[in-house]
Amino acid sequence: MNRRFDQAAFDEIPQPIRNDTGWWDFGPRNIMRDLENPDLLVPPVTDAGTIPNMRFSFSDAHMQLNHGGWSREITVRELPIATTLAGVNMALTPGGVRELHWHQQAEWAIMLVGRARITAVDQNGRHFIADIGVGDLWYFPPGIPHSIQGMEEGCEFLLGFDDGHFSDLNTLSISDWFARTPKDVLSANFGIPESAFAHIPGKQVYIFQGDVPGSLESQQVPDPYGTVPLSFSHRLLAQKPIVTPGGTVRIADSSNFPISTRIAAALVEIKPGGMREMHWHPNADEWQYYISGKGRMTVFGANGTARTFDYQAGDVGYVPFAFGHYIQNTGNQSLWFLEMFKSDRFEDVSLNQWMALTPHQLMQENLGVGPELMHELRTEKWPVVT
Repeated sequence: MNRRFDQAAFDEIPQPIRNDTGWWDFGPRNIMRDLENPDLLVPPVTDAGTIPNMRFSFSDAHMQLNHGGWSREITVRELPIATTLAGVNMALTPGGVRELHWHQQAEWAIMLVGRARITAVDQNGRHFIADIGVGDLWYFPPGIPHSIQGMEEGCEFLLGFDDGHFSDLNTLSISDWFARTPKDVLSANFGIPESAFAHIPGKQVYIFQGDVPGSLESQQVPDPYGTVPLSFSHRLLAQKPIVTPGGTVRIADSSNFPISTRIAAALVEIKPGGMREMHWHPNADEWQYYISGKGRMTVFGANGTARTFDYQAGDVGYVPFAFGHYIQNTGNQSLWFLEMFKSDRFEDVSLNQWMALTPHQLMQENLGVGPELMHELRTEKWPVVT
């Protein structure tokens, strides 16, 4: 266990030292983790208190491998603070199928790579079938049966559920129900001989390999009840973004995606040098998924508490209801991430806008600031600033 000290090597790796505070870490350590999380190793001097962990990476989550695809999830088991929402990262091969199933929770999703075909039928027998591409969303209300299948290029997507205790491995699946039902009951239910069920799966299939589906027209099923009245899909990238000097924001909630009554979301782009302004959400906790780039977030939790976390692609962040926070782009390319909420509407309060719309004398006396700040405040909300 004896190791020769190499000063040059230590000079090239991060150390828990800020000016004259701290000391070298000579012991066993995970240097790659420290490089990924510089604001945990050397927190800003403004960090204080006991705010819990608000970061977890899908790279640290258990991978469920299947013939036809894979899945991994982040729930309260992995990120205990995240009680309102859980996330599943899933990929399907060309033709791979997430089998026919339904949930007690609402399912919200965004396509990250490739394309998939989704199908569903509502409680009134009205059907839905659509092809989903990169940047497209879908939403299935609780209890609505549905399926997902990879198209020619396969696909990868993020699923969000409105319960932090949710696990995708504990959903209600058609194969599992068949396997747990006596064959004489299946025979009576469908009016066919028991022999017709001789080869049904003996357990939940979950994900399986199928054939790449044909055209949408070739898979249409005649339905006397018609199609669902509200679309289960939404083309997020097709909608006009909110554009500011620091980046862009696209919001999807029940106002423009009417079926999505339990989950609201925003796709945020922060350009290099920009930041998601200081703000908070007055209606729900925030669950984040980082798509590309690098960033850091400081969360303010009252009573002199604040903590900073570093994020990159594949990470999940979380902010409790009404906690103040901001997100800075710390890389040299645009930072893209999702903000998700257990709510029918996206709502945020801008610190800048609040201050601009408060009597200036009161603001100056409260903070001890002068006209220089007052003159720069904006009554218009800029979600992303430079």
